[in-house]
Amino acid sequence: MNTENKLVNGLRKDASALGFDALGITSADSIDYAESALQEFLVAQYHGTMDWMAQTKARRSNPRSLWPEVRSIIVVAMNYGPEFDPMLALQQPAKGTISVYARHRDYHDVIKGRLKTLASKFVSQAQRTGQSGDVKVFVDTAPVMEKPLAHQAGLGWQGKHTNLVSRNFGSWLFLGSIFTTFELPTDTAHADHCGQCSNCLDICPTDAFPAPYKLDARRCISYLTIEHAGPIPMEFRKAMGNRIYGCDDCLAVCPWNKFASQSREAKLARPPAAADDRLYSLLQLDDPGFRQRFSGSPVKRIGRDRFMRNCLIAAGNSGDESLLALIDNHLSDPNPVVQEAAQWASIELKEATQ
Repeated sequence: MNTENKLVNGLRKDASALGFDALGITSADSIDYAESALQEFLVAQYHGTMDWMAQTKARRSNPRSLWPEVRSIIVVAMNYGPEFDPMLALQQPAKGTISVYARHRDYHDVIKGRLKTLASKFVSQAQRTGQSGDVKVFVDTAPVMEKPLAHQAGLGWQGKHTNLVSRNFGSWLFLGSIFTTFELPTDTAHADHCGQCSNCLDICPTDAFPAPYKLDARRCISYLTIEHAGPIPMEFRKAMGNRIYGCDDCLAVCPWNKFASQSREAKLARPPAAADDRLYSLLQLDDPGFRQRFSGSPVKRIGRDRFMRNCLIAAGNSGDESLLALIDNHLSDPNPVVQEAAQWASIELKEATQ
């Protein structure tokens, strides 16, 4: 066995020991098609207010623009398969529905430390064979197109909902990457197995897919509840239902999830402080209470005001008259976006319960 293959075998063994469920390798120039796809996305304004996507376009579409010395890219995946059917939460309108990934501890914190450990072990192993090189670690914190890289590295394919789909884990995968100056043997890009299925497109409550494999983020509930800072456009409020952070519909209905397994990663367990999703409780959170409730959770990054806006929309859709007093408490909220959401929710709920 040659030195490069020994290094790769060591990588796979160490990755598994660190809790990663899959690892693949691709070359730094394997996603040359990504530039035109990204340009088309930006020209169509599908990125909405996410201006950083346009600002980092060159680095995002070409790994060598991000780091000219990179030769190989190691992509790892960690399964976060849920222990429950995410769609069932939509049938409980008095509770706020939080996306599966955000019901765990922040995956950036969990994965990045382990990626650094994996990269360090890899460099040490290479040095023992007399080789020298460098590595850089990325976990969704730099302009890296991890889904196309994961596809090229053989971990899965980008489904019609634009997310990665794995034959082994369905749609529930966190991704991270290690850029390296070492030239390693590459894996074969994964074939697309979506076939004629359109479940993910058909289920979308806001028609966010103008075509298969294309997403208009401006219509996506995940974008609206997380990235969008202003008032939720009126046309999407009823469709939001009780979704207060993200949306899993297109992921949850993928047929390949029948092969998915529950996450084995204990550190991704849901933080106990985030366990109470009753709108009755969430509508009473002030800023310190919000920060305490969602400490260690990705939800914390959107801040109390944006989160409260989402909860008020959910309350307006709940049909639960007992929430009216809590909604009306926000009519004088210091934040005008929260005020406006409270006004809408109050009117909607009063009309629904008359």
